[in-house]
Amino acid sequence: MTDTQISAPGAGIGRSGRVALAMRGMHHRLGPVLAVVAALIALWYLAAIPMNAQNSLMLAEREGVALTPATASERRNMSGLALTLAEPSQAVARAFAQDRPRLPSPHQVLAELWDSTVNQNVTSKRSLVRHAGITLAPTLLGFVIGSLAGIALAVGIVHSRLMDLSVMPWAIASQTIPILAIAPMIIVVLNSIGVQGVLPKAIISAYLSFFPVTVGMVKGLRAPSPSDLDLMRTWNASATRTLLSLRLPASLPYLFASLKIAVAAALVGAIVGEFPTGAVSGLGARLLAGSYYGQTVQIWSALFGAAIVAAALVAAIGLAQRVTLKRMGLS
Repeated sequence: MTDTQISAPGAGIGRSGRVALAMRGMHHRLGPVLAVVAALIALWYLAAIPMNAQNSLMLAEREGVALTPATASERRNMSGLALTLAEPSQAVARAFAQDRPRLPSPHQVLAELWDSTVNQNVTSKRSLVRHAGITLAPTLLGFVIGSLAGIALAVGIVHSRLMDLSVMPWAIASQTIPILAIAPMIIVVLNSIGVQGVLPKAIISAYLSFFPVTVGMVKGLRAPSPSDLDLMRTWNASATRTLLSLRLPASLPYLFASLKIAVAAALVGAIVGEFPTGAVSGLGARLLAGSYYGQTVQIWSALFGAAIVAAALVAAIGLAQRVTLKRMGLS
């Protein structure tokens, strides 16, 4: 047996042994994650009981269920926790079965997700997949615009002392403006010149996504050591050749890390961009409709739908990162 075979993970233990080792490693990785998820779900269920206690007792009163001697006015002035302690059976029994709870339980959110995705035609106005697709278009367009702008700014900042001193502070200051304040301004200004549809929302997404790309790329482009830069100068390499052959390859790990943040920020920007327009389609419109009609379960399902879309986008960038770095021999 060669040294390579000896040092290879799982060498000499057979295919079944390697599978067992892989399963054991997966168990060690997933175990803590599943434990945290289970704890969060348990806390969620516990929090739903006092949050929905007031509605639970109101429903019980309407149905003529016998309650404690406390008067109705006294019950209205009691907090959710006090109501839960005073009427534990009523609070617990009805906390998870309300049509419009203050805090939906996990199984209600999952049921709504299932109904609005699997049980609905994709072209239906109630389909969450359709709404996610509508929001995804400006998200991806804004992500591309913001990423390209961030990379261009980073290259300029690294190669120009003047841009480093002037542009970078403005880029940082731009992120202090709340997106809820600037989004209506962008929509109104672009609407006044006839620009509507996907582009205004894409610009809002680009506004949120360019900054992490800029910061990450500046860090990555400055990652090469002084000795590597001196070597390029020794070879009489131009600034462009140094950028393409040294700085850009060194910046790829930083770029992909910042792209993961940028794509999630772009999705937030697209959703926020749907608020001022009064959109009837998209995840933002789904949130607005749920807020208008008090459909808290719909709101939470839309939030989870947005989280799933963001996770899928981040996973896609992570896959591209692994493939790219492996091909370049950087992983």
